[in-house]
Amino acid sequence: MKITTQFPRIKAWWNQFSAALTHREHLFMIVMGGIVGVVGGYGAIGFRTLITAVTQGGWGSLTRMHGQDLLTMAQAAPFWVKILIPAAGGLIVGTIVHFFAQEAKGHGVPEVMEAVALKDGRMRPRVVFAKAFASALSIGSGGSVGREGPIVQIGSAMGSVLGRMMKLSGAHLRTLVACGAAAGIAATFNAPMAGTLFSLEIILGEFAAAQFIPIVVSSVIATAISRHYLGNFPAFTVPPYDLMHYSELFLYLILGVLAGIVAYAFIKTLYGMEDLFERWKSPDYLKTAVGGAMIGGIGIFYPHIFGVGYETISQVLRGEMLGTILIALLLAKIMATSVTIGSGGSGGIFAPSLFIGAVLGGFFGHVAHTLFPQITASPGAYALVGMGAVVAGTTRAPITAMLIIFEMTADYRIILPLMFACTIGLVISTLLSRESIYTLKLVRRGVNIHGGKELNVLKSLKVSQVMHPEIEIVSPSVPLAELVTRMMVSPQAHLFVVVGSNRVNGYISMETLRPILKDYETVSNIVNASDLMDRKVTVVTPGETLDMVMQLFGRFTLEEIPVVDKGRLIGTISKSDVIEVYNREIFKLDMASGLATSFRLHQRTDLERLALLEGVLILEISVPRQFVAKSLAQLKLRERYGATVLTIKRLTSEGSEKVSYILPTPATKIKRGDIFIVFGLQDDLSRFPRR
Repeated sequence: MKITTQFPRIKAWWNQFSAALTHREHLFMIVMGGIVGVVGGYGAIGFRTLITAVTQGGWGSLTRMHGQDLLTMAQAAPFWVKILIPAAGGLIVGTIVHFFAQEAKGHGVPEVMEAVALKDGRMRPRVVFAKAFASALSIGSGGSVGREGPIVQIGSAMGSVLGRMMKLSGAHLRTLVACGAAAGIAATFNAPMAGTLFSLEIILGEFAAAQFIPIVVSSVIATAISRHYLGNFPAFTVPPYDLMHYSELFLYLILGVLAGIVAYAFIKTLYGMEDLFERWKSPDYLKTAVGGAMIGGIGIFYPHIFGVGYETISQVLRGEMLGTILIALLLAKIMATSVTIGSGGSGGIFAPSLFIGAVLGGFFGHVAHTLFPQITASPGAYALVGMGAVVAGTTRAPITAMLIIFEMTADYRIILPLMFACTIGLVISTLLSRESIYTLKLVRRGVNIHGGKELNVLKSLKVSQVMHPEIEIVSPSVPLAELVTRMMVSPQAHLFVVVGSNRVNGYISMETLRPILKDYETVSNIVNASDLMDRKVTVVTPGETLDMVMQLFGRFTLEEIPVVDKGRLIGTISKSDVIEVYNREIFKLDMASGLATSFRLHQRTDLERLALLEGVLILEISVPRQFVAKSLAQLKLRERYGATVLTIKRLTSEGSEKVSYILPTPATKIKRGDIFIVFGLQDDLSRFPRR
């Protein structure tokens, strides 16, 4: 967009083009899907070229074997080279992640899923470059990861950037992010159908015609570009396979069960290693360097684990690797990939899942063919099916797994056992763990990807933000007569019985008092609070989330819960309060997305007071001097003033009268002359500082 501001004619044409297409919504999204497909296709080719350059520059230079594949060079390299190159690559990757973009860390797909589900598809432009260089260095130096996850994140970030240039938000921006992911997968694997299904099944998690058409267009165009430059060849060339006998399906069922178990083991090992490195309090670049050295140590004995591993997969599919070496490679690959990702390296888990599935299936097929040679296919067939079954178990995307194996091999004859084993692998893995290898990363951050932004609103709010400090307390010796009087005049639902320094001993509600009031005259001077109170008290602390509080309300059918700090009663929180703040936050989210887009499209700059409904106010406020050069995270406007920044009006250049509208993030830095469009309660905003 900066380019167009320097060339008025181009800018005018761009604005006319945008406005014309926006009025034809479906055509507009199809055209944008095609543009994202072009960008994603060239991005995938550029990324593969970058990986090759790093591989040849490192391994090729030290082994003097330029032009060879990574496996050949690694097998011929001395042991110190196998340790030095991954360690050096890890050091550089860690530096990029630590100082430039944290999003470049890990396998990439969860970050895209989170952006789609919770951020309306907004991704930072710098992710494109950070992820490309970090992942290329990680893979090219021997990191045991794949190129599919990075290209998904790179393509998605490109789609997000293009969508924001066109001033899109919401559903349209999410669709373009999915188009970028589809383009990346399609161009990488020469698999347009798999790219489409990957975006729908994993990134969006839904299927709709309005999204399907642009994604298909993006996937097809990216594949065409890939085929033009790289040729129309399947990713793996395999001998012809077939289902020898229908009784063989029982063996594929066993393979599916084993694949589900191995997929679960891979997920647990990966995040266990991540926890191990997380507990080590050192800079990111030191962790990745140590991780790289560990991978080199494994590679001394099993150089097949270096890089993407397609050479080894091809050997297994052709039946050139048999026996116990495959089990050793399975364990080595799981450990090497877990160390690479866990230590902070950058790369995908899709190719490692294919590798693990291939060696598992190859070993199982070797055993099955040895025992039942008349009714079983060669081990390569089982390796092929094992690839799909493990991918289905780790990603929980069985349709994508089936299609990608079919498209990568261009062989339909193995489709029946492939479908069968993928389904079984999915079922077994799901029984062992609810989350996929992608969603578990988000769950560990406290993000429920299935619930979307509405559910995660409650996870972002604390009890301390909603609790009431006003409480009705009584001592255990208070008689019934006083309890009835206090309950009748109190606005609270409960009387809390406390002992010592406000320590909760129990509570009394009207439901507790009602039965005994029938004999009030008889027992009024006999019964006291300690006789009536319910001693089973559920309490929460100020730092707990409202998500957890709502679960307690539902589980114990409560209306009010006491809040304690270090055992002392300091307030209460009611279900109605939580529901009210939930509705208010959802309204803010919807307003933020809708209003910010509207402001950018219509360039409304003359607004003082935008809305006033039942005490809810939206204002334009010039930023005070003390806010300049600080980020929104540092300012903590919501905590201090109850203000949510919907968008920021900013002059396009110094001295210019034209403004741009910025969707704020916690990292957004405030500049002199900025104008906040803020949302909040009227009473809260009255405290907001003015110039």
